[in-house]
Amino acid sequence: QLYGIPSLVAWYDVPKSTKVMGWFWNGKCKSKARLDGKTVVITGCNTGIGKYTVLDLYARGARVVMACRNVEKAEEARDWVIEQRSGQQGLGQLSVCHLDLSSLSSVRKCAEKLLHEESHIHILINNAGVMMCPRSLTEDGYELQFATNHLGHFLFTLILLPKIISSAPARIVNVASMAHTLCNNMNYNDINYEKSYFAAQAYGRSKAANILFTKELAKRLKGTGVTVYSLHPGVVDTELSRHLDESVTDLLYVIQAPQLLCT
Repeated sequence: QLYGIPSLVAWYDVPKSTKVMGWFWNGKCKSKARLDGKTVVITGCNTGIGKYTVLDLYARGARVVMACRNVEKAEEARDWVIEQRSGQQGLGQLSVCHLDLSSLSSVRKCAEKLLHEESHIHILINNAGVMMCPRSLTEDGYELQFATNHLGHFLFTLILLPKIISSAPARIVNVASMAHTLCNNMNYNDINYEKSYFAAQAYGRSKAANILFTKELAKRLKGTGVTVYSLHPGVVDTELSRHLDESVTDLLYVIQAPQLLCT
């Protein structure tokens, strides 16, 4: 089951014009909840959904740690968020931490740095990801989509878990996708797709893994004050689809947003 958490994922700035239908409905979180004194760690937030989530959390007074692979772009995103909120009251704090989820050594280094520097972690949002890219293996020998979207976040979460539990009430949010329906088999016997590789199925498997991880972690953390959620963010025009042909992305928008066909 997928859980929508609009109060944590903030609002998504969906373009008002597209090549498919000419317009999209903008979605905005209506919650006015404050996050003063709360520390949020979010991955993959130099662009897209992650960046706008930071924009919202910063306005709510949270201290936000932006864990990104490209530090330069993350710093640009941080400066953009600060500029967008210029003059507003009750703002939080922003910091940047290097995190390459395709590298387990990078994951360990970032997580251990956060354990050392942060007194609390109240919210962890595992947002970063890659989608339907050409097959390649990481430095650790894992298929890129599975490694980045699942294994990296899995390790990152487990290392940070003691700090999150000690900060309870706390929550962990795993950004999944309806693309998990593309996975009809986890294919453990060919975890790296050495026999055959279908990018969409590999992406779907990584998202299915996100959901399975969420369900099991939620069970294990019952009674600790830490709640765990997964969610489908909806149809959002981001750089995540950069590996897809334009005609494919247009088709996906129509398939995933049937409400746009209504008048």
